[in-house]
Amino acid sequence: MTTVLVWLGVMLIGGIGSVTRFLVDRTVARRVGRPFPYGTLTVNITGAALLGFLTSLALPKDVSLLIGTAFVGAYTTFSTWMLETQRLSEERQMLAAFANIAVSVLLGLGAVLLGQRIAGLV
Repeated sequence: MTTVLVWLGVMLIGGIGSVTRFLVDRTVARRVGRPFPYGTLTVNITGAALLGFLTSLALPKDVSLLIGTAFVGAYTTFSTWMLETQRLSEERQMLAAFANIAVSVLLGLGAVLLGQRIAGLV
């Protein structure tokens, strides 16, 4: 694939990833209706599972770049996770802030492993 096509693909697929993140986050947040950032948690855990799955497949370099970096990179959000954790601590919800960190890391690692296992079955 030419460099120009890869860049265009990253822009397009990254845009799709960010819009998907927005929709998933808002849908989960509306359904749960709690101050804990369940939408971001859902996005990051599903993104970790997807990335674990993708990295376990023998995909061509450009395909891995487009799906892994562009889509999953735009879909998941480390900065929002940190901002929401900071917001919880500013609101003196320290248990929720630490839970957000611990649950995100533990479930994220589990999701990567699950994604890799599922890819092994394909």
